[in-house]
Amino acid sequence: MNRRGRWATVLLGAVGIVIALGVWLGEGRPLRIASPGPAPINVAPGARGFGLPPPPATPDNPQRIELGRKLYFDRRLSFNGTMSCAMCHVPEEGFASNASQLALGVEGRSLKRNAPTLLNVAWQGLLFHDGREPSLDALPWSALLHADEMANPSAGHVLARLRGLPDYAGAFERAFGGAPASMDSVGAAIAAFARSLVAADSRFDRWRYGADAAALSPLEQRGFEVFTGAGRCATCHPVGARDALFSDGLFHVTGLSSAAAEPQSFSVPLAPGVQTTLTRADLAAFADTATPDLGRFEITLNPADAFAFKTPSLRNVARTAPYLHDGSIPTLEAVIEAYDRGGARIEGQSALITPLGLNSNDRQALAAFLRTLDSAHLPALVAASRRPTSP
Repeated sequence: MNRRGRWATVLLGAVGIVIALGVWLGEGRPLRIASPGPAPINVAPGARGFGLPPPPATPDNPQRIELGRKLYFDRRLSFNGTMSCAMCHVPEEGFASNASQLALGVEGRSLKRNAPTLLNVAWQGLLFHDGREPSLDALPWSALLHADEMANPSAGHVLARLRGLPDYAGAFERAFGGAPASMDSVGAAIAAFARSLVAADSRFDRWRYGADAAALSPLEQRGFEVFTGAGRCATCHPVGARDALFSDGLFHVTGLSSAAAEPQSFSVPLAPGVQTTLTRADLAAFADTATPDLGRFEITLNPADAFAFKTPSLRNVARTAPYLHDGSIPTLEAVIEAYDRGGARIEGQSALITPLGLNSNDRQALAAFLRTLDSAHLPALVAASRRPTSP
């Protein structure tokens, strides 16, 4: 072999080592070579996913997304024909529910927890506040069969109803290669629509990843300094050099809940200009007995997971009040104050949750920063989801 051939062999061998190393380090994914620019490598500024990591799944076909959108808004999927997915995950309310602390189910029944947003749900590994569902395709059946949500007696009952509705004739077959409606295809269609709810490209993304220095005001930039510094928010809501999910995907005992947030005393009017003060202890005899929400423990039975809940993403957080798993904190400012106090300091509370010592300027700046995480595409997503459905 001549000198040129030997060098070619060495070069090819080196390339092979680099590729193998990349696959190993990337847990089976090719090594991504960093580009010199600041932007994420998956999409450009202006795209709905700008600021997010590459999508974790291949794109769904348009027929499945459109079928899923129809199912999402269809009240006929509930047992008594009154409830749809969209009634707890309201497009105009950040695909969450701003109107009530806890989600409402069939016949107005109060559910156990607040309705989380579906925006950017494709990037979530475990679903629900307690992480009980690992599959987005399976998630719709939790609501369809839950006695207090959509209250269907069985999966077969739902499928029989769908197959009997003339406006669904051929819809599943077109979206799923000739296959009729089934548990798998119903779940997959609604999941396909949910995965299409991508909402990034915020002013923050344009500032941090798009090199637009004017995208954030000085106050908002100061808020980012608090977020990553004294506020210690980025510990559980991390921000990467190229993208940000604003969630570590883990479960933490924060010490914040309805019980911790409730006032210890209440002013009760008795007559015009006459009032008295009652304490929580005074009212205890008249209150319903509430079962404690044990959070992640109910799934793992690990005592260390008692009262632990999943870290939510903070993208579009200004649109998804009220906050926490139980909806017990109504505003961003109140959330910041609660964390600044260090939570309720309950047994088992995470060591990450301690008093912060923020001043009023810090808190104001932090709230301003959090409002920069709204996606520029959210109004368009809402409008697209609400457009008339073709027969």
